Amino acid sequence: MPRALPKAFAVTVLLAFASPLTAAQATPAPPTPTLPAAEQATVNVIEQALGSVLYIDAFSPGETQGTFSSPLFADPGAQGDEASGSGFFVNAQGYALTNYHVVEGATRLTVTLRGNKQTFTARTVGTAPDFDLALIQVEGVPDTLIRPLALGNSDTLRIGQTTIALGAPFGLQFSATTGIVSATERTIPTGVRGIAQSAIQTDAAINPGNSGGPLLDSAGRVVGINTTIFSPAGAATGVGQSAGVGFAIPINVAAGLLPRLQSGQTILGPVLGVSLAPFDLTDLTEQARQQYKLPRTGALISQITPSGPAAQAGVKGGTTRVPTPVGTVFLGGDVITAINGQTIGSAADLREYLLTRQAGEKVTLTLDRAGQTQTLQVTLAPGTVPGGNR
Repeated sequence: MPRALPKAFAVTVLLAFASPLTAAQATPAPPTPTLPAAEQATVNVIEQALGSVLYIDAFSPGETQGTFSSPLFADPGAQGDEASGSGFFVNAQGYALTNYHVVEGATRLTVTLRGNKQTFTARTVGTAPDFDLALIQVEGVPDTLIRPLALGNSDTLRIGQTTIALGAPFGLQFSATTGIVSATERTIPTGVRGIAQSAIQTDAAINPGNSGGPLLDSAGRVVGINTTIFSPAGAATGVGQSAGVGFAIPINVAAGLLPRLQSGQTILGPVLGVSLAPFDLTDLTEQARQQYKLPRTGALISQITPSGPAAQAGVKGGTTRVPTPVGTVFLGGDVITAINGQTIGSAADLREYLLTRQAGEKVTLTLDRAGQTQTLQVTLAPGTVPGGNR
């Protein structure tokens, strides 16, 4: 039988083996570094808001691009009939806002949420192609995962305010960038018809895949919807990248359309039924204006849509076919100088004004017809999506 060790020796051996582990356990963990208050506030806003952001995969039946598709707006990693973008929840029923060009032409949408491996399906509820906006509803998502973001007031933004852009640049899901409001008085071509509209300019990095994601203020309220970037390099290569000049649709525009989107409408600006000259009258020489009896400003009508609102009201199109550096134009038609008493200085003015009206509404056109003033009333017709309305 082995001889028993002295009790004191046994305790000493036990302590010898135990002491390193005990010492390790007793060592306190390094303290979490304390962030400056402003930085901690930004971290908190981003951490909370990312739970409301959607990563959207849009699948189309073929490889043809939609009327608004562009490498500026799609995930460059997407192949053929798949593109991606971002969105965010706006209410507890699973409705989410995104860009129209993210879901345009898609027959199937899937959504991924941060920290959740499950993929959810979504359906397009309503669209506003002229405003590049769409409302989708995520289906089958648990109520606990629906975290609507509060909407701010884009009309009160000031240059220099902090901005936070959330989304999936280049498919890198749930990314965040920060910057400031760079300008509040910008207009950019927006929607399927490229109508100039107000936009928020920010230097928070926005890249392909950020489209449809929220632009937040420092309190975590949505002030805009990331939509496009200005990228000289992209113009040359076909793949736009952030150059510190990004644009977002003001959230007040989306909020005003939200009830109509939720009711399932396709919202398009109404039309007069005319084709306008692709240049401003200010671009013409004095000789050309005198030859064709044109005023110095206004929206020059090139052609009239047969049986359209303008044709029915007696508006005249051009009759003299003239080739120009920007395409063939028919001169000799009416020039719209005002609508409902509001001065129209250019084609852009007319398009922007029509976005504020609705189909079926009657408007009064003031026309310059070969130097003579005419006044006609026209009933606006519904607009249509180029290439067909989904």
